[in-house]
Amino acid sequence: MARLLQFLALTLASLALMARPALAQQILRDAETEAFMADMSGPLVKAAGMEPRNVQVLVINDPEINAFVAGGQYVWVHSGLIAQADNVNQLQGVVAHELGHIEGGHVIRSGEGIKEATGITLLSLVLGAAAIAGGAGEAGMGLMGLGQQAAMSKFLAFSRAQESSADLAGARYLHTAGISGRGSLEFFKKLQNQEYRLAIPQDNSYGRTHPLSGERIQVLREVYEPDPAWNRPPDPYLEKRFERIKAKLIGFASEPPQTLQRYPESDQSIPAHYARAYAWHKSAYPDRALAEADALLAALPHDPYFLELKGQILLESGKPVEAIAPLREAVKLTNQPLISTLLAHALIASEDEANFAEAEQVLRLAVQRDRENPFAWYQLGVVYERRGDTPRAALATAERYSMIGQDQMALRSADAAMQGLKPGTVDYLRAQDIAMVSRAAIEQQRKKR
Repeated sequence: MARLLQFLALTLASLALMARPALAQQILRDAETEAFMADMSGPLVKAAGMEPRNVQVLVINDPEINAFVAGGQYVWVHSGLIAQADNVNQLQGVVAHELGHIEGGHVIRSGEGIKEATGITLLSLVLGAAAIAGGAGEAGMGLMGLGQQAAMSKFLAFSRAQESSADLAGARYLHTAGISGRGSLEFFKKLQNQEYRLAIPQDNSYGRTHPLSGERIQVLREVYEPDPAWNRPPDPYLEKRFERIKAKLIGFASEPPQTLQRYPESDQSIPAHYARAYAWHKSAYPDRALAEADALLAALPHDPYFLELKGQILLESGKPVEAIAPLREAVKLTNQPLISTLLAHALIASEDEANFAEAEQVLRLAVQRDRENPFAWYQLGVVYERRGDTPRAALATAERYSMIGQDQMALRSADAAMQGLKPGTVDYLRAQDIAMVSRAAIEQQRKKR
């Protein structure tokens, strides 16, 4: 019986793991990248019948060529995928496919596939246990093994059907948005080349969660090539922005020698300056990083993201006072909460009391527009602490801990905030909400033990 229970646990765990992508990677929050992703995906989101403001395409720091959805209206794109994409059209093809998963409710419906496969597994376990009890031990274990294989095959077929459905849905969105499917096919060819390098058999996709790339290319070519948008080139404005984003991500995520090899000094393009600026900054050569940032600003003096870059290099090189001016201009041009948080950091790091009022104002506006920023809440707590407002410092700390899932610390900070805040005020009620949610989460975790 112990062996039987262990077998069941392993089988169900394997199905659950296959159905749930991991989200342990670092999320890359960047103002320019998020603005680009929203503009690039906007027409596709509308074509899918969704509201663009409710759908987010976010980047995680992972070198793998991958993208996925994992609940809600979020598309997660690996930085490695962007680095390997040749143009914005290829990225749009990937995002269109992932939107197909959202429209189809595939994350929620994956539970149906697990349930059906689990039913097969349980039935085989019952039959196998009966055979073992009747003295046919080998036959019983064989029945269990066959049941596990049948369950896994059922789930894999379910997953492949979802992938094929998302492929066709993505093709429909590209058609409706007037965007060529050429990039989608080009990217599947990249994946096919990867399959060749990994020596993955190309005769059939049995035993895989996804259809083989060759199979997908064959089906989609018949859909894409007759489309009126087939020969339409990528949007030139989006393409320029894509090249910048790609270079920035490579500079941030790759090792500096790799970046400098890919974007040598002989390359004086905007993307190359961008990539090298990050490479030199990561290598602790602030003067060379600033020279690259200044080259960018010489080309586009009022580009908010180049101003942000210069301010970031100055701030992280120990020159917060010099960082304030470019960051202040960048905030004025964009009103972007992530850049506002960087400006507030510079204002606080200046150690000038005269700058704290501006830092508080900037941070309050930033968290109103983007509450999902733990560092902004941390800095707001610092401002309140410096000002002697201990209850609101505790509330800001509670917000931060709640956001990063540290429920015990969130509860402790929320309780401390309520002790000093006037009951019935907005801040008091917010602290009360955090305490209630954190207490419930702690209780739930206790019950699971």
